[in-house]
Amino acid sequence: MNTYQKQYQQSLNNPNSFWSEMAKLIDWDQPAKKVLDDSQAPMYRWFAGAKLNTCYNALDRHVENGLANQAALIYDSPVTNTQKTYTYQQLLDEVSRLAGVLTELGVNKGDRVLIYMPMIPEGVMAMLACARIGAIHSVVFGGFAANELATRINDAKPKIVLSASCGIEGKRIIEYKPMLDEAIELSQYKPSKTLILQRPQAKATMQAERDIDWKTAVSNAAPIKCTSLKATDALYILYTSGTTGQPKGVVRDNGGHAVAMMWTMKYLYNIKAGEVFWSASDIGWVAGHSYICYGPLLNGSTTVIYEGKPIGTPDPGAFWRVISEHKVVSLFTAPTALRAIRKEDPQCQHIKKYDMSNLRALFLAGERCDPDTLVWAQNKMQVPVIDHWWQTETGWAIAANCLGLEEFPIKAGSPTKAVPGYDIHFLDSTGKQVPTGEMGAIAIKLPLPPGTFSTLWQNDERFFSSYLNTFAGYYETGDAGYQDEDNYVYIMGRTDDVINVAGHRLSTGAMEEVIASHPDVAECAVIGVANKLKGQIPMGFAVLQSGADRKEEEVINELIELMRKKIGPVAAFKTAMIVKRLPKTRSGKILRSTMRSIADGTKYKVPATIDDYTTLDEITENLKKLGYPKST
Repeated sequence: MNTYQKQYQQSLNNPNSFWSEMAKLIDWDQPAKKVLDDSQAPMYRWFAGAKLNTCYNALDRHVENGLANQAALIYDSPVTNTQKTYTYQQLLDEVSRLAGVLTELGVNKGDRVLIYMPMIPEGVMAMLACARIGAIHSVVFGGFAANELATRINDAKPKIVLSASCGIEGKRIIEYKPMLDEAIELSQYKPSKTLILQRPQAKATMQAERDIDWKTAVSNAAPIKCTSLKATDALYILYTSGTTGQPKGVVRDNGGHAVAMMWTMKYLYNIKAGEVFWSASDIGWVAGHSYICYGPLLNGSTTVIYEGKPIGTPDPGAFWRVISEHKVVSLFTAPTALRAIRKEDPQCQHIKKYDMSNLRALFLAGERCDPDTLVWAQNKMQVPVIDHWWQTETGWAIAANCLGLEEFPIKAGSPTKAVPGYDIHFLDSTGKQVPTGEMGAIAIKLPLPPGTFSTLWQNDERFFSSYLNTFAGYYETGDAGYQDEDNYVYIMGRTDDVINVAGHRLSTGAMEEVIASHPDVAECAVIGVANKLKGQIPMGFAVLQSGADRKEEEVINELIELMRKKIGPVAAFKTAMIVKRLPKTRSGKILRSTMRSIADGTKYKVPATIDDYTTLDEITENLKKLGYPKST
């Protein structure tokens, strides 16, 4: 039996034995009395009775084991023209003194601390300082609007807030302090103190009784040792992006999370201690939690914090420069970053300026990667391009090509196979397994593996109703797709992105693949809009490559013809438009449901994480020209 198959089967057939063995990758203060605690199923808990500290595992143990002078964190900021490297010893010193500040401010084990920070080293330090003393951190994406920040303050009830005077988005300086002040004014719950890092690009106005200067406080603080915590104690709360109304706070525990992060660094990403791993994400997103902060540092690797963009800081070669200068062995980013680079530099000329010889693999997640983009990246970068699928709720990959176990052939459009620990099923509306190759709702048989969410913050009822009620004994992912005869998984979109055209269930993801294959298209989206006759019909949106000097009508006609050839007349694809940009969240997810609501004339709430409001204005105007919303 091969390595992957052996681990996968053991993880499902004997999870206690499997995860007990993997727990040896972590240093524990006290071993687990029970590896899988199913006494309150379906509220499963991992490593019950065990004690550890995540920050100790990420920093102290590496210093004690001879890695004190190894690089732990590289800060690269093209927007401020700054680079700085922290060794494990230096990072430990900073974090332990910041933990001292938190303790002096009255933060205790179990208290919440809200982190509202830009992409700078202090953001990671804040997370680790909280983990060090057992405070539960809740990172909110830097630059979130005041009302959205207020809802998270009300929900998490943080004792203090850690923030900075500003963030930098491309060439724009975004002042955080006025938004934080407004959020605290709006929120019913009031944090007792805020710790503010003054950056030279903008000086925050401080309130004498509440606001404390970060640098002064840390310079005067005494270092604090790690607090021993239960494996089942919460490490952090992370609010899902794009939520409406009351946000959903995903809760991650300490023990299962540490084991899962170590397993993925070793067996999925195939990264060794001392190697440089770069997740080009943001600490406000789950990818930033898992693979900017915790995963690489638990593994004794070097992580990169990049304060910049894939293009415009200064050009489409930005990513290649970072890889070359810092000897990155694996890059993890979102497909939208690649599409942005490809749009600006279709022939990828900038990559020729840099030495990419250290790079072994590119990993993609955050949204489905269309095959055309994946093939383009593979051709230009000359390394395996690994699409893998996971969610904020799971915290790590559900399906992937696990390079540390066994490298499978890449099938463009598929994140390869189920990762050990995940028992993936494809179900119809009655909960029955659909045949191989047929589209179904994707659900994961319980229990979920370690490191996934244990509940929603102070809302077990919503945890059940949102994720566990649809299919008894399963976690409902909200995604739809199918499995082929080789057990490769295909994620074709959210379940509400599967449209019903005159009784035919069709995947908008499959249609997007067709549009993306057109040589002039940089990126695209397909939504289903309401139709009196057919129930729903597909509508396409395409962004053209830079330099594509074509009449829009010609391209649209070619897309319609391409869809007839590859999907067939059954798709009823007759409407498409060319747009300058697609509306997205800051993490790169296209706002398909918002676009659909605009076309259908139904009420919607724009997600707080939207990248640029003008993109929705353009979509709205284009839809009006086509006569939408229509009376349905």
